[in-house]
Amino acid sequence: MKNLMKKWNQISLVKQIFIGLIIGIIMSVTIPEVAKPVAILGSLFVGALKAIAPVLVLFLVMSAIAQHKSGQQTNMKSVIILYLLGTFLAGLIAVIVSFMFPVGLTLTKGATELTAPGGVTEVLKQLLLNIVDNPVKALYNANYIGILAWAILLGLTLKNAPETSKTMISNFSDSVSKMVTWVIKFAPLGIMGLVIESITTNGIESLLSYGKLLVVLLGCMLLVALVVNPIIVYIALRQNPYPLVFKCIKESGITAFFTRSSAANIPVNMRLCENLGLDKDTYSVSIPLGATINMGGAAVTISVLTLAAVHTLGIQVDIPTAIILSVLSAICACGASGVAGGSLLLIPLACSLFGIQADVAMQVVGVGFIIGVLQDSFETALNSSTDVLFTATAEYKKQLKEGKKVSIDKIA
Repeated sequence: MKNLMKKWNQISLVKQIFIGLIIGIIMSVTIPEVAKPVAILGSLFVGALKAIAPVLVLFLVMSAIAQHKSGQQTNMKSVIILYLLGTFLAGLIAVIVSFMFPVGLTLTKGATELTAPGGVTEVLKQLLLNIVDNPVKALYNANYIGILAWAILLGLTLKNAPETSKTMISNFSDSVSKMVTWVIKFAPLGIMGLVIESITTNGIESLLSYGKLLVVLLGCMLLVALVVNPIIVYIALRQNPYPLVFKCIKESGITAFFTRSSAANIPVNMRLCENLGLDKDTYSVSIPLGATINMGGAAVTISVLTLAAVHTLGIQVDIPTAIILSVLSAICACGASGVAGGSLLLIPLACSLFGIQADVAMQVVGVGFIIGVLQDSFETALNSSTDVLFTATAEYKKQLKEGKKVSIDKIA
Protein backbone atom coordinates (compact mmCIF):
# COMPACT_ATOMS: atom_id res chain seq x y z
CA MET A 1 0.00 0.00 0.00
CA LYS A 2 2.86 2.35 0.89
CA ASN A 3 4.55 1.69 -2.46
CA LEU A 4 1.25 2.26 -4.26
CA MET A 5 0.81 5.67 -2.58
CA LYS A 6 4.41 6.55 -3.42
CA LYS A 7 3.85 5.77 -7.09
CA TRP A 8 0.56 7.72 -7.06
CA ASN A 9 2.29 10.80 -5.62
CA GLN A 10 4.91 10.63 -8.38
CA ILE A 11 2.17 11.13 -11.00
CA SER A 12 1.44 14.78 -11.90
CA LEU A 13 -1.75 16.31 -10.51
CA VAL A 14 -3.24 16.77 -14.00
CA LYS A 15 -2.78 13.06 -14.75
CA GLN A 16 -4.28 12.18 -11.35
CA ILE A 17 -7.33 14.34 -12.14
CA PHE A 18 -7.67 12.69 -15.56
CA ILE A 19 -7.64 9.24 -13.90
CA GLY A 20 -10.31 10.39 -11.44
CA LEU A 21 -12.35 11.76 -14.35
CA ILE A 22 -12.22 8.45 -16.26
CA ILE A 23 -13.11 6.40 -13.16
CA GLY A 24 -16.03 8.75 -12.44
CA ILE A 25 -17.44 8.40 -15.97
CA ILE A 26 -17.10 4.60 -15.92
CA MET A 27 -18.77 4.31 -12.51
CA SER A 28 -21.66 6.65 -13.35
CA VAL A 29 -22.39 4.82 -16.62
CA THR A 30 -21.95 1.22 -15.47
CA ILE A 31 -23.03 1.26 -11.80
CA PRO A 32 -24.93 4.56 -11.29
CA GLU A 33 -26.75 3.46 -8.12
CA VAL A 34 -23.52 2.34 -6.47
CA ALA A 35 -21.73 5.47 -7.69
CA LYS A 36 -24.27 8.00 -6.37
CA PRO A 37 -22.99 8.01 -2.75
CA VAL A 38 -19.46 8.73 -4.06
CA ALA A 39 -20.75 12.09 -5.37
CA ILE A 40 -20.34 13.44 -1.82
CA LEU A 41 -16.59 13.61 -2.51
CA GLY A 42 -17.25 16.32 -5.12
CA SER A 43 -19.35 18.38 -2.71
CA LEU A 44 -16.69 18.06 -0.01
CA PHE A 45 -13.93 19.14 -2.41
CA VAL A 46 -15.79 22.21 -3.69
CA GLY A 47 -16.91 23.06 -0.15
CA ALA A 48 -13.32 22.90 1.11
CA LEU A 49 -12.05 25.13 -1.69
CA LYS A 50 -14.84 27.66 -1.19
CA ALA A 51 -14.23 27.67 2.57
CA ILE A 52 -10.49 28.27 2.41
CA ALA A 53 -10.41 30.70 -0.55
CA PRO A 54 -11.73 33.82 1.29
CA VAL A 55 -9.29 33.33 4.19
CA LEU A 56 -6.44 32.72 1.74
CA VAL A 57 -7.19 35.93 -0.18
CA LEU A 58 -7.50 38.02 3.00
CA PHE A 59 -4.16 36.95 4.51
CA LEU A 60 -2.25 36.68 1.22
CA VAL A 61 -3.19 40.18 0.04
CA MET A 62 -2.78 41.70 3.51
CA SER A 63 0.68 40.13 3.90
CA ALA A 64 1.82 41.09 0.39
CA ILE A 65 0.85 44.76 0.82
CA ALA A 66 2.15 45.04 4.40
CA GLN A 67 5.58 43.76 3.32
CA HIS A 68 5.61 45.60 -0.01
CA LYS A 69 8.80 47.66 -0.31
CA SER A 70 8.52 51.29 -1.34
CA GLY A 71 9.34 51.73 -5.03
CA GLN A 72 8.72 48.08 -5.87
CA GLN A 73 6.50 47.92 -8.96
CA THR A 74 3.57 45.56 -9.56
CA ASN A 75 1.74 44.82 -12.81
CA MET A 76 -1.81 45.46 -11.64
CA LYS A 77 -2.46 48.23 -14.19
CA SER A 78 -1.46 45.97 -17.09
CA VAL A 79 -3.43 43.04 -15.68
CA ILE A 80 -6.63 45.10 -15.31
CA ILE A 81 -6.28 46.45 -18.87
CA LEU A 82 -5.93 42.86 -20.15
CA TYR A 83 -8.94 41.76 -18.09
CA LEU A 84 -11.17 44.52 -19.49
CA LEU A 85 -9.90 44.10 -23.06
CA GLY A 86 -10.38 40.32 -22.95
CA THR A 87 -13.92 40.63 -21.58
CA PHE A 88 -14.92 43.19 -24.22
CA LEU A 89 -13.46 41.16 -27.09
CA ALA A 90 -15.23 38.03 -25.82
CA GLY A 91 -18.56 39.87 -25.96
CA LEU A 92 -17.74 41.26 -29.41
CA ILE A 93 -16.82 37.81 -30.78
CA ALA A 94 -20.09 36.42 -29.41
CA VAL A 95 -22.06 39.18 -31.18
CA ILE A 96 -20.26 38.56 -34.51
CA VAL A 97 -20.74 34.77 -34.35
CA SER A 98 -24.41 35.17 -33.37
CA PHE A 99 -24.98 37.27 -36.50
CA MET A 100 -23.17 34.73 -38.66
CA PHE A 101 -25.08 31.78 -37.18
CA PRO A 102 -28.43 33.10 -35.88
CA VAL A 103 -30.16 30.81 -33.39
CA GLY A 104 -33.87 30.69 -32.59
CA LEU A 105 -35.25 29.56 -29.23
CA THR A 106 -38.25 27.54 -28.16
CA LEU A 107 -39.05 29.67 -25.17
CA THR A 108 -39.75 27.85 -21.94
CA LYS A 109 -41.14 28.93 -18.60
CA GLY A 110 -39.08 31.67 -17.07
CA ALA A 111 -37.20 31.51 -13.80
CA THR A 112 -40.03 33.36 -12.11
CA GLU A 113 -38.71 32.92 -8.59
CA LEU A 114 -35.60 34.95 -9.47
CA THR A 115 -35.32 38.71 -9.74
CA ALA A 116 -33.10 40.22 -12.39
CA PRO A 117 -31.38 43.60 -11.88
CA GLY A 118 -33.22 46.58 -13.33
CA GLY A 119 -30.30 48.22 -15.13
CA VAL A 120 -26.56 48.74 -15.39
CA THR A 121 -26.79 51.32 -12.60
CA GLU A 122 -28.18 48.68 -10.25
CA VAL A 123 -25.38 46.25 -11.13
CA LEU A 124 -22.69 48.88 -10.54
CA LYS A 125 -24.42 50.04 -7.34
CA GLN A 126 -24.31 46.49 -5.98
CA LEU A 127 -20.65 46.27 -6.97
CA LEU A 128 -19.85 49.46 -5.03
CA LEU A 129 -21.86 48.30 -2.00
CA ASN A 130 -19.85 45.09 -1.99
CA ILE A 131 -16.67 47.17 -1.56
CA VAL A 132 -17.90 48.63 1.75
CA ASP A 133 -19.38 45.37 3.02
CA ASN A 134 -18.86 44.29 6.64
CA PRO A 135 -15.58 42.29 6.69
CA VAL A 136 -17.07 39.33 8.58
CA LYS A 137 -20.06 39.28 6.25
CA ALA A 138 -17.75 39.55 3.22
CA LEU A 139 -15.79 36.51 4.40
CA TYR A 140 -18.97 34.56 5.18
CA ASN A 141 -20.56 35.32 1.79
CA ALA A 142 -17.26 35.02 -0.15
CA ASN A 143 -17.66 38.60 -1.39
CA TYR A 144 -14.21 38.98 -2.95
CA ILE A 145 -14.57 42.67 -3.78
CA GLY A 146 -15.21 43.36 -0.09
CA ILE A 147 -12.45 40.97 1.02
CA LEU A 148 -9.96 42.64 -1.35
CA ALA A 149 -10.94 46.10 -0.13
CA TRP A 150 -10.43 45.16 3.55
CA ALA A 151 -7.23 43.23 2.83
CA ILE A 152 -5.74 46.19 0.93
CA LEU A 153 -6.70 48.70 3.65
CA LEU A 154 -5.40 46.48 6.45
CA GLY A 155 -2.21 45.84 4.47
CA LEU A 156 -1.64 49.57 3.97
CA THR A 157 -2.19 50.36 7.66
CA LEU A 158 0.18 47.55 8.65
CA LYS A 159 3.05 48.81 6.46
CA ASN A 160 4.43 50.76 9.43
CA ALA A 161 3.75 48.00 11.96
CA PRO A 162 6.63 46.28 13.79
CA GLU A 163 8.39 43.51 11.87
CA THR A 164 7.13 40.97 14.39
CA SER A 165 3.52 41.80 13.44
CA LYS A 166 4.31 41.51 9.74
CA THR A 167 6.05 38.19 10.36
CA MET A 168 2.98 36.87 12.20
CA ILE A 169 0.68 37.83 9.29
CA SER A 170 3.15 36.27 6.84
CA ASN A 171 3.15 33.08 8.90
CA PHE A 172 -0.66 32.98 8.81
CA SER A 173 -0.52 33.47 5.04
CA ASP A 174 1.99 30.64 4.64
CA SER A 175 -0.09 28.36 6.86
CA VAL A 176 -3.27 28.93 4.86
CA SER A 177 -1.32 28.39 1.62
CA LYS A 178 -0.07 25.08 3.01
CA MET A 179 -3.66 24.07 3.81
CA VAL A 180 -4.56 24.86 0.21
CA THR A 181 -1.98 22.38 -1.05
CA TRP A 182 -3.56 19.72 1.20
CA VAL A 183 -7.02 20.42 -0.24
CA ILE A 184 -5.75 20.36 -3.84
CA LYS A 185 -4.20 16.92 -3.27
CA PHE A 186 -7.77 15.61 -3.05
CA ALA A 187 -8.66 17.09 -6.47
CA PRO A 188 -8.76 13.67 -8.25
CA LEU A 189 -11.33 12.33 -5.76
CA GLY A 190 -13.25 15.60 -5.88
CA ILE A 191 -13.40 15.64 -9.69
CA MET A 192 -14.50 11.99 -9.68
CA GLY A 193 -17.37 12.87 -7.34
CA LEU A 194 -18.38 15.91 -9.38
CA VAL A 195 -18.46 13.88 -12.62
CA ILE A 196 -20.61 11.20 -11.01
CA GLU A 197 -23.01 13.82 -9.63
CA SER A 198 -23.26 15.61 -12.98
CA ILE A 199 -23.95 12.51 -15.06
CA THR A 200 -26.29 10.71 -12.64
CA THR A 201 -28.29 13.87 -11.83
CA ASN A 202 -28.49 15.81 -15.10
CA GLY A 203 -27.81 13.32 -17.86
CA ILE A 204 -27.28 14.46 -21.44
CA GLU A 205 -30.79 14.01 -22.86
CA SER A 206 -32.11 17.38 -21.69
CA LEU A 207 -29.40 19.18 -23.68
CA LEU A 208 -30.02 17.60 -27.09
CA SER A 209 -32.94 19.86 -28.06
CA TYR A 210 -30.69 22.90 -27.61
CA GLY A 211 -27.87 21.52 -29.75
CA LYS A 212 -27.50 24.50 -32.12
CA LEU A 213 -27.58 27.02 -29.28
CA LEU A 214 -24.92 25.05 -27.41
CA VAL A 215 -22.74 24.81 -30.54
CA VAL A 216 -22.82 28.61 -30.97
CA LEU A 217 -22.38 29.32 -27.25
CA LEU A 218 -19.57 26.85 -26.58
CA GLY A 219 -18.02 27.54 -30.00
CA CYS A 220 -17.67 31.22 -29.06
CA MET A 221 -16.00 30.32 -25.77
CA LEU A 222 -13.56 27.97 -27.49
CA LEU A 223 -12.84 30.67 -30.10
CA VAL A 224 -12.03 33.14 -27.33
CA ALA A 225 -9.89 30.62 -25.43
CA LEU A 226 -7.96 29.26 -28.44
CA VAL A 227 -7.82 32.22 -30.84
CA VAL A 228 -8.63 35.61 -29.26
CA ASN A 229 -6.72 35.18 -25.99
CA PRO A 230 -3.62 33.74 -27.75
CA ILE A 231 -3.62 36.74 -30.12
CA ILE A 232 -3.67 39.10 -27.10
CA VAL A 233 -0.77 37.19 -25.52
CA TYR A 234 1.17 37.18 -28.82
CA ILE A 235 0.75 40.95 -29.29
CA ALA A 236 2.02 41.50 -25.75
CA LEU A 237 4.96 39.06 -25.81
CA ARG A 238 5.70 38.41 -29.51
CA GLN A 239 6.15 34.70 -28.74
CA ASN A 240 4.18 31.55 -29.44
CA PRO A 241 1.36 31.89 -26.88
CA TYR A 242 0.02 28.33 -26.97
CA PRO A 243 2.35 26.65 -24.42
CA LEU A 244 1.16 29.19 -21.82
CA VAL A 245 -2.47 29.04 -23.02
CA PHE A 246 -2.59 25.25 -22.84
CA LYS A 247 -0.89 25.14 -19.43
CA CYS A 248 -3.51 27.54 -18.02
CA ILE A 249 -6.35 25.53 -19.55
CA LYS A 250 -4.86 22.23 -18.39
CA GLU A 251 -4.06 23.21 -14.80
CA SER A 252 -6.77 25.81 -14.14
CA GLY A 253 -9.52 25.37 -16.74
CA ILE A 254 -10.07 21.64 -16.17
CA THR A 255 -10.56 22.06 -12.42
CA ALA A 256 -12.81 25.10 -12.93
CA PHE A 257 -14.88 23.17 -15.49
CA PHE A 258 -15.94 20.68 -12.84
CA THR A 259 -16.15 22.94 -9.78
CA ARG A 260 -18.13 25.52 -11.82
CA SER A 261 -16.96 28.21 -9.41
CA SER A 262 -14.33 30.88 -10.06
CA ALA A 263 -14.17 31.49 -6.30
CA ALA A 264 -13.46 27.82 -5.59
CA ASN A 265 -10.72 27.88 -8.23
CA ILE A 266 -8.82 30.79 -6.65
CA PRO A 267 -6.53 28.47 -4.60
CA VAL A 268 -5.82 26.41 -7.74
CA ASN A 269 -4.90 29.57 -9.69
CA MET A 270 -2.72 30.87 -6.86
CA ARG A 271 -0.76 27.61 -6.87
CA LEU A 272 -0.38 27.73 -10.68
CA CYS A 273 0.92 31.32 -10.52
CA GLU A 274 3.46 30.21 -7.91
CA ASN A 275 4.56 27.33 -10.17
CA LEU A 276 4.97 29.78 -13.06
CA GLY A 277 7.28 31.89 -10.89
CA LEU A 278 5.07 34.98 -10.97
CA ASP A 279 5.33 37.91 -8.56
CA LYS A 280 3.33 37.15 -5.41
CA ASP A 281 2.60 40.85 -4.84
CA THR A 282 0.74 40.90 -8.15
CA TYR A 283 -1.02 37.54 -8.35
CA SER A 284 -2.22 37.64 -4.74
CA VAL A 285 -4.40 40.59 -5.81
CA SER A 286 -4.97 39.92 -9.53
CA ILE A 287 -6.33 36.36 -9.13
CA PRO A 288 -9.15 37.16 -6.65
CA LEU A 289 -9.85 40.36 -8.61
CA GLY A 290 -10.01 38.35 -11.83
CA ALA A 291 -12.57 36.00 -10.23
CA THR A 292 -14.72 39.12 -9.89
CA ILE A 293 -14.19 41.24 -13.01
CA ASN A 294 -12.47 39.05 -15.64
CA MET A 295 -15.60 37.48 -17.08
CA GLY A 296 -15.11 36.75 -20.79
CA GLY A 297 -17.26 33.63 -20.53
CA ALA A 298 -20.08 35.60 -18.91
CA ALA A 299 -19.89 38.22 -21.69
CA VAL A 300 -20.26 35.42 -24.27
CA THR A 301 -23.27 33.95 -22.45
CA ILE A 302 -25.04 37.32 -22.15
CA SER A 303 -24.43 38.25 -25.81
CA VAL A 304 -25.35 34.87 -27.36
CA LEU A 305 -28.54 34.32 -25.37
CA THR A 306 -29.66 37.94 -25.81
CA LEU A 307 -29.20 37.79 -29.60
CA ALA A 308 -30.91 34.38 -29.67
CA ALA A 309 -33.95 36.08 -28.14
CA VAL A 310 -33.61 38.94 -30.65
CA HIS A 311 -33.52 36.52 -33.60
CA THR A 312 -36.43 34.51 -32.20
CA LEU A 313 -38.59 37.65 -32.01
CA GLY A 314 -37.49 38.87 -35.46
CA ILE A 315 -35.99 42.14 -34.18
CA GLN A 316 -33.61 43.91 -36.59
CA VAL A 317 -30.27 44.93 -35.12
CA ASP A 318 -27.94 47.51 -36.68
CA ILE A 319 -24.16 47.62 -36.25
CA PRO A 320 -24.04 50.48 -33.68
CA THR A 321 -26.55 48.64 -31.48
CA ALA A 322 -24.49 45.44 -31.78
CA ILE A 323 -21.38 47.32 -30.62
CA ILE A 324 -23.33 48.80 -27.72
CA LEU A 325 -24.41 45.25 -26.79
CA SER A 326 -20.73 44.19 -26.74
CA VAL A 327 -19.88 47.01 -24.34
CA LEU A 328 -23.00 46.39 -22.23
CA SER A 329 -22.31 42.65 -21.97
CA ALA A 330 -18.73 43.39 -20.87
CA ILE A 331 -19.92 45.83 -18.17
CA CYS A 332 -22.63 43.42 -17.01
CA ALA A 333 -20.16 40.53 -16.97
CA CYS A 334 -17.80 42.49 -14.72
CA GLY A 335 -20.68 42.93 -12.29
CA ALA A 336 -21.98 39.39 -12.61
CA SER A 337 -20.45 38.19 -9.35
CA GLY A 338 -22.39 40.83 -7.42
CA VAL A 339 -25.75 39.52 -8.64
CA ALA A 340 -27.41 36.33 -7.40
CA GLY A 341 -27.60 33.93 -10.36
CA GLY A 342 -24.51 35.27 -12.12
CA SER A 343 -24.43 35.91 -15.84
CA LEU A 344 -27.84 34.39 -16.64
CA LEU A 345 -29.71 36.93 -14.53
CA LEU A 346 -28.06 39.78 -16.44
CA ILE A 347 -29.65 38.63 -19.72
CA PRO A 348 -32.90 40.61 -19.10
CA LEU A 349 -30.79 43.73 -18.66
CA ALA A 350 -29.18 43.19 -22.07
CA CYS A 351 -32.55 42.27 -23.60
CA SER A 352 -33.95 45.62 -22.46
CA LEU A 353 -31.57 47.27 -24.97
CA PHE A 354 -33.83 45.84 -27.71
CA GLY A 355 -37.13 46.57 -25.97
CA ILE A 356 -37.74 42.91 -25.07
CA GLN A 357 -40.19 42.62 -22.18
CA ALA A 358 -39.02 41.23 -18.85
CA ASP A 359 -41.34 38.19 -18.91
CA VAL A 360 -39.96 37.09 -22.32
CA ALA A 361 -36.39 37.76 -21.18
CA MET A 362 -36.90 35.60 -18.10
CA GLN A 363 -38.00 32.77 -20.38
CA VAL A 364 -34.58 33.07 -22.04
CA VAL A 365 -33.06 32.82 -18.56
CA GLY A 366 -35.06 29.61 -18.14
CA VAL A 367 -33.41 28.21 -21.28
CA GLY A 368 -30.06 29.23 -19.83
CA PHE A 369 -30.70 27.19 -16.70
CA ILE A 370 -31.60 24.13 -18.79
CA ILE A 371 -28.26 24.19 -20.64
CA GLY A 372 -26.47 25.44 -17.54
CA VAL A 373 -24.74 22.14 -16.85
CA LEU A 374 -22.48 22.77 -19.88
CA GLN A 375 -22.79 26.54 -20.26
CA ASP A 376 -21.69 27.26 -16.69
CA SER A 377 -18.86 24.71 -16.82
CA PHE A 378 -17.33 26.12 -20.02
CA GLU A 379 -17.91 29.70 -18.85
CA THR A 380 -16.13 29.15 -15.54
CA ALA A 381 -13.25 27.29 -17.22
CA LEU A 382 -12.73 30.20 -19.63
CA ASN A 383 -13.02 32.87 -16.93
CA SER A 384 -10.72 31.19 -14.42
CA SER A 385 -7.96 30.02 -16.78
CA THR A 386 -7.83 33.51 -18.32
CA ASP A 387 -7.14 35.02 -14.87
CA VAL A 388 -3.79 33.20 -14.77
CA LEU A 389 -3.11 33.71 -18.48
CA PHE A 390 -3.42 37.50 -18.33
CA THR A 391 -1.59 37.76 -14.98
CA ALA A 392 1.32 35.76 -16.45
CA THR A 393 1.25 37.81 -19.68
CA ALA A 394 1.55 41.09 -17.77
CA GLU A 395 4.40 39.67 -15.65
CA TYR A 396 6.35 38.33 -18.63
CA LYS A 397 5.85 41.58 -20.56
CA LYS A 398 7.36 43.49 -17.64
CA GLN A 399 10.34 41.11 -17.54
CA LEU A 400 10.93 41.57 -21.27
CA LYS A 401 10.89 45.37 -20.86
CA GLU A 402 13.50 45.00 -18.12
CA GLY A 403 15.72 43.12 -20.57
CA LYS A 404 15.25 39.71 -18.95
CA LYS A 405 15.01 36.60 -21.07
CA VAL A 406 11.53 35.06 -21.16
CA SER A 407 10.74 31.91 -23.13
CA ILE A 408 7.15 30.70 -22.76
CA ASP A 409 7.86 27.98 -25.37
CA LYS A 410 9.52 25.97 -22.59
CA ILE A 411 6.50 26.05 -20.28
CA ALA A 412 5.42 22.43 -19.79
